[in-house]
Amino acid sequence: MVTVDHYARIRLAHRDGMSIRELARLFHHSRSKIREILATPEPKRYQRLNSPPSILEPFQVTIDSILLGDEQAPRKQRHTAAKVFRRLRQEYGYSGGYDRVRLYLRRQRQQQREVFIPLDHEPGQRLECDFGHIAVDFPDGRRQVAVLIVTWSWSNCPFAIALPTERTEAILHGMTEGFAFFGCVPRQVWWDNPKTVAPQLLMGRSRQIHQRYQALASHYRFDPLFCLVRRPQEKPRVEGRVQFLQQEWATPVPQVKDLAELNAYLRDCCLRERSRTQQGQTESIGDRFAREQAAALDLPEQAFDPCIVRPAKVDKYQTVHFDRNRYSVPRSHAFGTVTIKAYVDHIEVVADGAVVARHPRSYGQHEQMLEPLHYLASLGRRPAALDHANVFRDWQLPPLFAQVRKSLEQRLGPQSGTRQFVRILQLLAEHPVARVVRALELNHSERGYDVEAVLRCVRRLAENGDPATSSLPAEHGPALPNVQVIMPNLRQFDELLTLPEIHDERNELAVGKSQPQALTPANHACRVREAGTGGGQWQSDLRAISAAFDRTGGGVPRQQRLGGAHQASSLPGPQGPGYLRFLGHADGE
Repeated sequence: MVTVDHYARIRLAHRDGMSIRELARLFHHSRSKIREILATPEPKRYQRLNSPPSILEPFQVTIDSILLGDEQAPRKQRHTAAKVFRRLRQEYGYSGGYDRVRLYLRRQRQQQREVFIPLDHEPGQRLECDFGHIAVDFPDGRRQVAVLIVTWSWSNCPFAIALPTERTEAILHGMTEGFAFFGCVPRQVWWDNPKTVAPQLLMGRSRQIHQRYQALASHYRFDPLFCLVRRPQEKPRVEGRVQFLQQEWATPVPQVKDLAELNAYLRDCCLRERSRTQQGQTESIGDRFAREQAAALDLPEQAFDPCIVRPAKVDKYQTVHFDRNRYSVPRSHAFGTVTIKAYVDHIEVVADGAVVARHPRSYGQHEQMLEPLHYLASLGRRPAALDHANVFRDWQLPPLFAQVRKSLEQRLGPQSGTRQFVRILQLLAEHPVARVVRALELNHSERGYDVEAVLRCVRRLAENGDPATSSLPAEHGPALPNVQVIMPNLRQFDELLTLPEIHDERNELAVGKSQPQALTPANHACRVREAGTGGGQWQSDLRAISAAFDRTGGGVPRQQRLGGAHQASSLPGPQGPGYLRFLGHADGE
């Protein structure tokens, strides 16, 4: 074969004066070939002229019909070149070779390959969305993480956020965060056809859109659009961003503590990307995105609520079922109908227009997310559940509560002590833990804890704003302010026991006509009720005492302090007539 280089050397030698005979002897060609080379500057290309018909030509129609039938068959059940060759030999009597069949099939399939038209979109017009998956190393091991990627079609400015799932509420959350990150909204948002966004495919590009995604589109005023089935090339920007995420941002494998740290890393990557200039562009991504912002829509004034809404019925265990898990609600909403708002990271239970329960979102199965405060009202009727229900056994309370329960059970017995302890726990339904701990610390004595005093102290601290509880240590340890309590004079109590007995006769006065009659609490109708809201028992009658001390800690007997009915009516606080009515006296007795 004579190459272009041989042509050039022969022609140059002839230019320098060599004859045809000398050229033929030097380059080992015939003189006729030398004349042909000198006549043309480069060799002629080979051309097939009047080639005989191919042995495959009678079978081309059969091969074309096989390829036409493959268009309706599944992708993995279509004919290969070897399968077509075997069928031609077995069914149609083809006697040629395999290469002829293979080359014909390659030419036919090249003609059927899809071609595309270069597209260009206006700034601020179009946003493309898709999910990518990367491996991430967490403290508990390596896991696959779904990352939502949102990219502008004109500037290719990206936003990426890692999400626990690809469900509808996760998409709503991710897109809401993306719009806030960009500070603007496009006129079109393009997706593939995920069932969490488009549950049903209709004719052409028509879709049955998820109700909450339609609400998102209405809130931000964008047009929800979708690619044709199996046509990801209709959103090439985000498809390229998925590969960029895997090959650049996630290589090497990221090592983070949680999703929050991973999202902070992805946000930094998106911000750094704005300073890069893409191949074929003269402006950076950030400069082009600034033009997108100027042409895009503004964010709405009100934020979108990125959740899905489901009605639910509260069962006898004060729980609602959602996504194969159970979440507790307060006792007042048992057996009622509520609304569940499922966010990507938490669950809210709404009743009568107000949020009555809030729990962390569980993505497991058959798990229970129970709040102990929701069961305090029922605990008064069933105090034994305090030791037999996981919701209370797993309750993390300060160590002081265990000391209080032990003290009450030692002084009052297991049952009565537990009931009194339940009354203290029920304070947590309305008051913070620090306030209750403060009241317990202030009402602790050598005899133990006075539950009634604790209840009164908590209410008093709530009325006064209890500024001391705001600085209470987290562990509720001994670092508390010193409290000085004036101890009562017990000698006056000893003197009271030496006084002569006062008879309980209505018309007989022990001291004078102006002094009220003595009280006999042992026979009085007002007795001390057993602890616990559900208890119906009454304690044994107290021993009769002819005089009682006031609440201020003074040592003067009450009957000595009350000079008469007219004096009692003029006394403030517990000495007033209302207090006497509580003890069973009428005005003037």
